[in-house]
Amino acid sequence: MKRAGLAEKKILGWDHNRDLIYQRASTLLKDPEAAKYLWGIAFHWYEPWSGGQMMFDNVKLVHETFPDKPLLFTEGTPASYDTARVNDWSLGEHYGYSMINDFNSGAVGWTDWNVLLDEQGGPNHVGNFCFAPIHADTRTGELTYTNSYYYIGHFSKFVRPAARRIACSPSRSALLSTAFVNPDRTVSTVVMNRGDEKVSYFLWVDGNAAEVVSPPHSIQTLVF
Repeated sequence: MKRAGLAEKKILGWDHNRDLIYQRASTLLKDPEAAKYLWGIAFHWYEPWSGGQMMFDNVKLVHETFPDKPLLFTEGTPASYDTARVNDWSLGEHYGYSMINDFNSGAVGWTDWNVLLDEQGGPNHVGNFCFAPIHADTRTGELTYTNSYYYIGHFSKFVRPAARRIACSPSRSALLSTAFVNPDRTVSTVVMNRGDEKVSYFLWVDGNAAEVVSPPHSIQTLVF
């Protein structure tokens, strides 16, 4: 690509699941001749398909070992498409859980597999029909917004380009959180509650506090 005059293009290594990300990233980035061509490392979320859980610690390890190489989440879809599950709240929670943990582990960006798919979860040349944040019925023109769309919006609406992640420590084990400072100096703090009970907590900043309630199975973004 460099010889072809495309040296300004950003090349991402690995571009697969978190399970082997450290092994593959370290192989690439410890080789000076390979590392000089790589802008960063890309990864997906499909390691649970082998029977395990999402392995965020592996992402964090790559970030700590190679802090000058950006980490970018490049693909994720939560399940095979099923019209009976189109309003399933767990679809959005899957996104929120991954996004919060990936950003806290060092990711600099996060993108879906496909933002828009048709009424079957396609098109797909191998019949791998999946959920997306938005489904378009190609027969009627109707759009269906799954709750994944709104979970993503808690980040994309309030965490602006060039934002910087800052320290954020939840005071209740039932909560997940991450926070960013935007270029205009506003702070966006995303808080997620996957539990069945509401949780009251205080948002503390430099000795000042505001009481907040996180409803069960909710995500909220606090901007100040």
